[in-house]
Amino acid sequence: MTDRLLSLVDSHAHLDNEQFSDDLEQVLKNADEAGVKQILTIGCDLKSSAKCIALADRFSCIHAAVGIHPHDAQEATSEGLAILESLLNAPKVVALGEIGLDFYRNHSPHDQQREAFRKQIRLARKFNKPIIVHDRDAHTEVLQILHEEGAEQVGGVLHCFSGDLDMANACIALGFYLSFTGNITYPKNESLREVVAGIPIDRILIETDCPYLSPRPFRGKRNEPAYVTLTAEKIAEIKGLSLEDVSRITNRNAYDLFGIGLIDQQTKIAYPIRNSLYLNITNRCTNSCIFCPKFDDFVVKGHELKLDHEPDINEIKLAIGNPQAYDEIVFCGYGEPLLRLELILELATWLKQQQVRIRINTDGQANLVYGRNILPELTGKIDALSVSLNAADAEQYQQLCPSKFAEEGYQAVKDFLKLAPAYIPEVTATAVAYPGVDIDACRKIAGQLGVDFRAREYNEVG
Repeated sequence: MTDRLLSLVDSHAHLDNEQFSDDLEQVLKNADEAGVKQILTIGCDLKSSAKCIALADRFSCIHAAVGIHPHDAQEATSEGLAILESLLNAPKVVALGEIGLDFYRNHSPHDQQREAFRKQIRLARKFNKPIIVHDRDAHTEVLQILHEEGAEQVGGVLHCFSGDLDMANACIALGFYLSFTGNITYPKNESLREVVAGIPIDRILIETDCPYLSPRPFRGKRNEPAYVTLTAEKIAEIKGLSLEDVSRITNRNAYDLFGIGLIDQQTKIAYPIRNSLYLNITNRCTNSCIFCPKFDDFVVKGHELKLDHEPDINEIKLAIGNPQAYDEIVFCGYGEPLLRLELILELATWLKQQQVRIRINTDGQANLVYGRNILPELTGKIDALSVSLNAADAEQYQQLCPSKFAEEGYQAVKDFLKLAPAYIPEVTATAVAYPGVDIDACRKIAGQLGVDFRAREYNEVG
């Protein structure tokens, strides 16, 4: 495993709460020691919002959000909104919230809640601030108001998400994030864990909502930011990732939404996911797949992979460090690795001297690129190949993965797969489960070619 330190963000806390009045500095020390480096403390009314700003001014690790909670919707008068505007100008205020609807407690009339919610979304648009949404027993109306008020223009997060997978996908379609608390650790909350499993992690934030909703084993006791690590651990378990992965990805998500947290720029060449180390050696590719995330950004599981140059072998070795620290080394970045065949052969020779398992993820068109069968050159150096088949016929392949070789590219992929088992011990054909792709037909083709098959989720990269 790597020895990188955690850098978690608690994206929703209530540090102004009186439960922290006697030991806040110790609470922040606990958080720092647990790897929680940034905390967003959230206002629920005008008084608490001002307190959150004061805390953010006092402590470098704290940022603030200001807003009027649905319980206090009566504050959203013209005078109250004018005060809220002044609070939004504070330097460390990064969001407007928490705002929304609560049809469970019903502390304010529903019409008053709706009006306060709408007015604050308009205010967020005026200040270009993301919103933090409270939604309890009001899923349909929350989505309706977000749509009608153009909330997608500023984005935001559904905090302490409590909806089902359909609602989660509707929120993500609006460009919103979903945030989860310690309640995902509760034994009876399997439906919420199913939501976590069913959405891409690049739309997930983690939070404590402290002093409430303590995770196990602290349930029933005061929650605090340090415990967000337990929520992160549960998400890692659900998603089949490491705690470090979840830390890095949710940190990146908090940065993208709120501008807080840190982006690790040191992993452009060699980036860990789980206990594998991936090598990003080129951003060039023979295909322009329509589902490739690099056409939106160059981020994979929180790693920024846009290269400013193609690294040489010494840079790559330096980025790898100790290769024996990982279960495998994988040539797979935002580009086709076999476009740098000579470098792969030299680097694989060095890695094999250290008895490291090596895999290459490829589009399978290298033989077309070089005008020869390059597989014999990989023999003894590469343990596994993962080849992107992605379609059941040449026409669909060219629609999904436009190749510079046109329809000849698809046949080349199949030929590469058919030849590969004679040279490489493990060969797998893969297909992205993109809408319209016949996964069963792809699996059948893989079987006919004599290789294993794996379907990949198109919205989960890495």
